[in-house]
Amino acid sequence: MKRIALIVAGGKGERMKSNTPKQFIAINKLPILMHTIKQFSHLDEIVLVLPQDQFKFWGDLCKKYNFTEKYTLVEGGKSRFHSVQKGLQNINKDGIIAIHDGVRPLISRNLIDNLTTQVKEGFGIIPVIPFSDSVRKIENEVSMQIQRSNLYKVQTPQCFMNRNIQKAYKQKFSHKFTDDASVFESNGGKIKTILGDIKNMKITTSEDLKIAGILM
Repeated sequence: MKRIALIVAGGKGERMKSNTPKQFIAINKLPILMHTIKQFSHLDEIVLVLPQDQFKFWGDLCKKYNFTEKYTLVEGGKSRFHSVQKGLQNINKDGIIAIHDGVRPLISRNLIDNLTTQVKEGFGIIPVIPFSDSVRKIENEVSMQIQRSNLYKVQTPQCFMNRNIQKAYKQKFSHKFTDDASVFESNGGKIKTILGDIKNMKITTSEDLKIAGILM
């Protein structure tokens, strides 16, 4: 069965105080997004979703770094939900879809393979890692401890049968959708989890950038 990566990247770099969108910032002499795409190059197909106004900058980077990995470039939407929706509209093959954040370049091929080989009809599968810090809930200025034993941080790629996730993304956008799994569940799908990888971090701050540079 074909395995297709749908990589979504639309960051602005504001939290890094950079004029360069975060997916284009270089780590170890290569932009973050290029590292990410290379990790999925063993799959059958890659669909990359970017804001249209970043196409030229991305094209110039590809020339500068002689980046020749194959992918289909798709214009993104006004939110992550709409960007995934547009990406899915460009995939008409049966198979397994792995939806991934473009700024998670430390994803391992082993985790990708573990996820994509466990997808079943009607079930999505996502990577999670347990909380290691204490967690508290603050409500009406009152602080309460929350048991962390059943709390997990969710990562990507989140993987689904194409026909299942296509159907889920025909729903109208809702602010309750926090990721692809929540979209899938809202349409009646079930989610299974496997242990993710603590190194599979989402790069959103300058501190994340430094850590990723050390781990890469």
